[in-house]
Amino acid sequence: MEASDVSPVQRRTFLMVMAAAVGGVLTAAAAWPLLRFLSPVGAGDAAGKVEIAREQVPVGAVHFFQHRGRPAVVLQQTAGQFIALSAVCTHLGCVISWEAAKGEFLCPCHGGRFSSEGQVLGGPPPSPLESLPVVVDGGLLIIG
Repeated sequence: MEASDVSPVQRRTFLMVMAAAVGGVLTAAAAWPLLRFLSPVGAGDAAGKVEIAREQVPVGAVHFFQHRGRPAVVLQQTAGQFIALSAVCTHLGCVISWEAAKGEFLCPCHGGRFSSEGQVLGGPPPSPLESLPVVVDGGLLIIG
């Protein structure tokens, strides 16, 4: 067996540097979600308005999109009647889904149910979904 040219002090120093590097990476990975949570949400464009083509929302259907960095949804209940809502459940912030067969929104996390207008129908949500203003301008829906 050959004798090693690396002294125990050099080996110990190398291991300490590597342990510090791994610890730094793990600390950064753990801190990133906390920093994202504490940072303000971007407002998108200056006015906070989103334009969606009217044909993307057929009667009885929904269209999910981003409004000011958060999920939102627009629904056309009857021809020409559009409702836009935040797609974030008011209970714990999960993203809701549309149950077309029932005509209501469902929160998959804890079973919260919302009407097509965003009112609470059941489950733990304490308040209705946030309503967003919708303006129909020709073939466009201007939301926000």
